[in-house]
Amino acid sequence: MSGTVISYDVGMARWEPNARGRLERAALELFLERGFEQTTVAEIARRAGLTERTFFRHFADKREVLFPGGGALQELLVQAVAAAPDSTTPIDAVAAALQAAAPWFQERGDYPRQRQAVIASNPELQERELIKLAALAAAIAGALRQRGVPEPAASLAAEAGIAVFKIAFDRWVSSTGQPDLTHLIQDSLDELKAVTAGN
Repeated sequence: MSGTVISYDVGMARWEPNARGRLERAALELFLERGFEQTTVAEIARRAGLTERTFFRHFADKREVLFPGGGALQELLVQAVAAAPDSTTPIDAVAAALQAAAPWFQERGDYPRQRQAVIASNPELQERELIKLAALAAAIAGALRQRGVPEPAASLAAEAGIAVFKIAFDRWVSSTGQPDLTHLIQDSLDELKAVTAGN
């Protein structure tokens, strides 16, 4: 019995730290190698050296592996909007929040680009991404309302901010040698302001 336990622990390494990170890396590798639809939870767990049971402790399904940290990102955006000086316009408060979130993505190395490649190849994942972005827009709009911004201005600023972010993010992940995400967010915001000013 003890021999079996020792063998299992060495082979599966269930006790090792960062099981969630290992599952994320294993899933992304398999999605890129084989495609999202062709990859099973069992294969992800096996590649990570973990069990399916461990997988489901961390993720509801294999789609959620690609959408980690949504709550943390949302909280970061909401806090940044709340922390903007009182004199800040709604769109500039949203821009400050997006700038604060840029390092959250940049610190992940190649992961955001690889993740986006998987999402771009699957309509179901694209839909999930849009739902997540809509949730972020709703949270930002709520933070603006807390600052006293009335409707529809709060929702318009939040939706415009998410559009700015989406365009900047798409440029960032699709190009090498481009400025960092912070600069691309600012460039997209400047373009939006130019368009709305009629320039």
